[in-house]
Amino acid sequence: MSERTRAGILGTGSGLPKRVLSNFDLEKMVETSDEWIVTRTGIRERRIAEAGEATSDYVAIACEQAMTAANVAAGDIDMLICATVTPDHAFPSTANVVQERLGLTKASSFDLSAACSGFLYGLSLGTAMIEAGRAKYVLVAAGDLLSRIVDYTDRSTCVLFGDGAGAVVLGPIESDRGVLSVALHSDGRGKDVLYVAAGGSRKPASAETVANGEHFIRMSGRDTFKFAVQAMVSATEEVLESSGLQPEDVALYVPHQANLRIIDAARRRFHIPDERVALTLDKYGNTSASSIVIALDEYVRAGRVGPGDVVLLVGFGAGLTWGAAAVRL
Repeated sequence: MSERTRAGILGTGSGLPKRVLSNFDLEKMVETSDEWIVTRTGIRERRIAEAGEATSDYVAIACEQAMTAANVAAGDIDMLICATVTPDHAFPSTANVVQERLGLTKASSFDLSAACSGFLYGLSLGTAMIEAGRAKYVLVAAGDLLSRIVDYTDRSTCVLFGDGAGAVVLGPIESDRGVLSVALHSDGRGKDVLYVAAGGSRKPASAETVANGEHFIRMSGRDTFKFAVQAMVSATEEVLESSGLQPEDVALYVPHQANLRIIDAARRRFHIPDERVALTLDKYGNTSASSIVIALDEYVRAGRVGPGDVVLLVGFGAGLTWGAAAVRL
């Protein structure tokens, strides 16, 4: 391939459980209310996987859809990157499971851990592989079953999260289309803002860690909110500048679907009207790294954006991690 090759999104896909957990359902499980949840988050319901299902089940669905949309065969995929914090197993990787299931016979495959920013990290890596001539087609997927690590007695977190997966096929694309700019950042000083304490090498799973609820998500809500708004604004500014775009050039702003208040604060900073902001959190909640790509897929399939349109993807997550990407479809 020529050194001038540009990588672009050729197809999108998503996979979501059928089971719906509404705010009214949560009212029966924990001390909360639909009004309290909607007012503070914008979330009305979320999807929950059935017992026995795994992250790979939904990643596989999303990847199949993306390959179909891109008209790229399984045997043509050179690499599969799966962003997840709820892998099927510690090892092998969830990507390995999906690779075998979909018959991606020549693809290398691995998982990536950057929490809710994982899709953006995967998009950057996949783009770099194509632009360097080391791959032609890369599947970038993100999937999590956050219901597996949510404490449904903790009303501050259980109302936020849902399950799902999304994927894109990246490949060489013509002219001025494709991934225009990507910005990635992290700051380990914020590692205690959002975390799961046990289950790793520092604190292996034991009867004590399970009894203490140390395998559930813990979050400092106030610190997360303050960080999130600042991170989304700064990352958006960075990719707009590096790609030579103005906010009015963006056909669709696709933020991480964590909290409507955070999205509104970032949107207002750039004077982006409501109709140009992708919103799915009311239906799906926060699905971690997949929330951006699920929203993108939904708007692409609805015809809200198409070839030639600029989409700006932006997110933040535990670690702390954050980033953004400008893409001309």
